[in-house]
Amino acid sequence: MLNRKRNAHNNNTSHDTSLIARGTVIRGDLHFSGALHLDGRIEGAVLAEGDDAMFTLSEYGQVQGEIRVPHAVINGHVTGDVHVSARLELAAQARIDGDLRYHTLEMAAGAQVNGRIARQDGAEQRELPAPQSADESAPD
Repeated sequence: MLNRKRNAHNNNTSHDTSLIARGTVIRGDLHFSGALHLDGRIEGAVLAEGDDAMFTLSEYGQVQGEIRVPHAVINGHVTGDVHVSARLELAAQARIDGDLRYHTLEMAAGAQVNGRIARQDGAEQRELPAPQSADESAPD
């Protein structure tokens, strides 16, 4: 009975993990939700559906194409641009040949990025009002 309550509560988000094993090659774009662990190779884009999606690329994994996910741990080879909207961890054997956009980045010694690196802010920038000088604030 307790398990039913817990399962009913967790139906809104998927925490199932999909595994693509070594030796497996996928040609074409891959859309996923929940968690994806890649030990094989994807020749196409890796696109997450949902704000809680997690992509893990092991030291054996390869992606030849764009990656767009909210959370990622990369320890393999990516040839293409990487866009991570929340948190990115680059492990020691990570190699990215392409541009990298992230919100929060943790990068281990030995990780390589061969391209442009830019931080993206998740929130819109707000413009603050210009400060008033002493002359403007005094009534006439």
